[in-house]
Amino acid sequence: MGIVEEAHNVKVLGSGDRVIVLAHGFGTDQSVWKHLVPHLVEDFRVVLYDNMGAGTTNPEYFDFNRYSTLEGFAYDLLAILEELQVDSCIFVGHSLSGMVGTIASISRPDLFSKIIMVSASPRYLNDVDYYGGFEQEELDQLFEAMRANYKAWCSGFAPLAVGGDMESVAVQEFSRTLFNMRPDIALSVAQTIFHSDMRQILSLVTVPCHILQSVKDLAVPVVVSEYLHQNLGGESIVEVMTSDGHLPQLSSPDIVIPVLLRHIRYDITSRN
Repeated sequence: MGIVEEAHNVKVLGSGDRVIVLAHGFGTDQSVWKHLVPHLVEDFRVVLYDNMGAGTTNPEYFDFNRYSTLEGFAYDLLAILEELQVDSCIFVGHSLSGMVGTIASISRPDLFSKIIMVSASPRYLNDVDYYGGFEQEELDQLFEAMRANYKAWCSGFAPLAVGGDMESVAVQEFSRTLFNMRPDIALSVAQTIFHSDMRQILSLVTVPCHILQSVKDLAVPVVVSEYLHQNLGGESIVEVMTSDGHLPQLSSPDIVIPVLLRHIRYDITSRN
């Protein structure tokens, strides 16, 4: 196993001809895909990995400077694909990783046959003529709460992000992976994500994109999925799911897994 694979806990499952890469978002790790993976291993080579900074990775490898922009995560993705000698994949990116996949695809469109983004956003801050869902003051309060008492913040944030029942297995699971992150790393990654603005690069994305979004999501308003659809440079399609929350593949698998499988198998470019 190569250095990059080891650092990111890369797992390759299944034996199909085509490669599918599953990438997680903030506060989780590759386990967030546990409901999807069993449906893919017969038809695909499934690549799972952890973003640097996830609780499952070595915190000594986390370079605060490198990961102060989303490009750092995109370079990691390209390094993983190179080490595994992947020449083309279907990329499924949740939240942060939805944008990471699009950034990587700009420099290497040949590596991505399509990108499926779940709960992704190019910008979280509201702006003139743009609704991202957050004001700066709200983000400042969020960061301050993380600094003051990370464990308490995790306990409060997890049910809000996941949605639904506070006692649900999905909330407990997200609380666990969130709390596994080292607090200073979690704060740094949250700041990178919430201060990111990828609007200017969307027109440079030429790979077909499937935009999947919960109808109710604390972090990403539904209008953001339409904004992505209108501004991505290549072909794209939007599906707003009846799920609740920012981690629907974990909290509403019965709704989300069939939708994901449909988009994995359906190519926009084959539409007439």
